[in-house]
Amino acid sequence: MEQFQIETAQNITISQNTAHLGDRIIAYMIDTFVITVYLVLMILVLLSLEVEIGDMWALYLVLSLPAFLYYLILETLMNGQTVGKSLMNIKVVSLDGSKPGFSNYFMRWVLRIIDITLTSGGLAVLTILMRGTGQRLGDIAAGTTVISEKKRVFLTDTLMMELPADYKPQFPQVTIFGDREIQTIKELFEEAKRNGHHHIIVSLSDQIKKVTGITTQLKPVHFIDVVIRDYNFYTQNS
Repeated sequence: MEQFQIETAQNITISQNTAHLGDRIIAYMIDTFVITVYLVLMILVLLSLEVEIGDMWALYLVLSLPAFLYYLILETLMNGQTVGKSLMNIKVVSLDGSKPGFSNYFMRWVLRIIDITLTSGGLAVLTILMRGTGQRLGDIAAGTTVISEKKRVFLTDTLMMELPADYKPQFPQVTIFGDREIQTIKELFEEAKRNGHHHIIVSLSDQIKKVTGITTQLKPVHFIDVVIRDYNFYTQNS
């Protein structure tokens, strides 16, 4: 997932994360499944009707229009999303930060014939990988791209804790650990508490004391909690 900058009409720079190629492929597979189910159901309904062959073809052409216009209709009505895009938390946006209009969606839809249909998606994949801004040919022509709306979670985000302004750390030895080690301690600690595995908490407490050389009379649960809080204090104030 790459990040790129877009400049709005108000000269405000916004960082966006391009949708991962894997997410776009899965979204495409979901949308293809939806279209296929619709067409199968439509054919079954037509076969159940007692109509002439000529009339059946006319009905088929009319009823198949929603499948043919699937991407254009849904992206226009669902603010840049289809069923697949919605499930994968990705959407179509304009490169200038404005909301894409019908003409943008129409251009993307028209060029799907070259991007995806005629080349089985190969050209789209190649263009997306080469551009680095999540654009296939349709996006380039329409001035759009596809972004991910998934929240990017960083290791430091999961470690951060709200501490009182007057918090006083007890164990400076905790700085011997790194972020990943404390994260592992925190995950093991929280999982053990949820499942009531006191023996794991005791073992974890003993291991921390062994590594840091800390001597304390605090109970294992309280001790590990203080270790995590102290680590947050020192890293936030370093």
